[in-house]
Amino acid sequence: MTATPSSPHGAPLRRATISDVAREAGTGKTSISRYLNGELSVLSPELRARIEAAIKRLDYQPNQMARGLKRGRNRLIGMLVADLTNPYSVEVLQGVEAACHALGYMPLICHAANEVEMERRYLQLLTTYRVEGVIVNALGVREETLRPVGEGGIPAVLVDRTVDGLVADMVGLDNTAAVEQGTRHLLGRGFGEIWFVVQPFERVSSRRLREAAFRAVMSRTEGAQSRTVVLDLADAAVLEHTLAELDQALDAVLGEAGSTRRLALFAANAPVALCLARHLKARYGDGWQTRVALMSIDDPEWAELSGITAVRQPTFQIGYRAVEFLHERIDGGEAAVRDCILPGELIVRASTSR
Repeated sequence: MTATPSSPHGAPLRRATISDVAREAGTGKTSISRYLNGELSVLSPELRARIEAAIKRLDYQPNQMARGLKRGRNRLIGMLVADLTNPYSVEVLQGVEAACHALGYMPLICHAANEVEMERRYLQLLTTYRVEGVIVNALGVREETLRPVGEGGIPAVLVDRTVDGLVADMVGLDNTAAVEQGTRHLLGRGFGEIWFVVQPFERVSSRRLREAAFRAVMSRTEGAQSRTVVLDLADAAVLEHTLAELDQALDAVLGEAGSTRRLALFAANAPVALCLARHLKARYGDGWQTRVALMSIDDPEWAELSGITAVRQPTFQIGYRAVEFLHERIDGGEAAVRDCILPGELIVRASTSR
């Protein structure tokens, strides 16, 4: 005997089917399908009322996946995220989810944890789920991995960075303008020595753009001193060694503990800024900002609490616009590939005061 919602035995309940609804409403499955697909004009008001009542009595829930596959659509889009521990990624996801809700999509989020092999595996997995499109915020996906998406395959939109071998729409920060704005702010506040601190940037286009923009500004500034410090957050041993070298370099510049000389560190993103803030506080104590100024691309919540100057990215808009671009491609849009480059906002706080 089939269990019903009133079964006293706790047996698993059988979900109502479209056949059950048709039988309850006294009509055929074709009429039920038309009702579910919104073709109400072909149904009489009396039949619509019977169908609606039957659906309510049976608590019928349509199988959206099956309906979507029958129409060649499943409303699933994948998002490949390089690092979900980065506040930037979480904030972009908020925009992605809002746009998916507005446009009727269900996002499948894949966290690659900054592992290139995981990125490859997730992209393959997303194709098996027959997603309608993919948003890619990846670390080091290679051309052969991207063959199923992009040109001739599943539509793709890139977030924050380009990927060699994939011609696709891209949405992200105007990295050059953001770094130029931040660097000029530091120079204007009287910092003649500025170090740009960035994660390994050879494989990540946004990091390369930021580092190049910093060097370009500093090279045009007479008398200014600069260097680039590469901080590999993924390798504990390398990170410890680099921080030790950074300490030696800071000692050489700042001199004795009583020195009033200050220099500025410009972090390329929030994870780098957090690593630096923790390290400097551990080394110099609570007054570390009297010796070393710190500013960052990205504006996580802790930056406000610590008084860190930042260039805030329009993260929600980046995520939302990426889904809009993808929606246009899924619907057959054939416009030329676009780069949607959005401006950052300089948030000045105490860390860069004179």
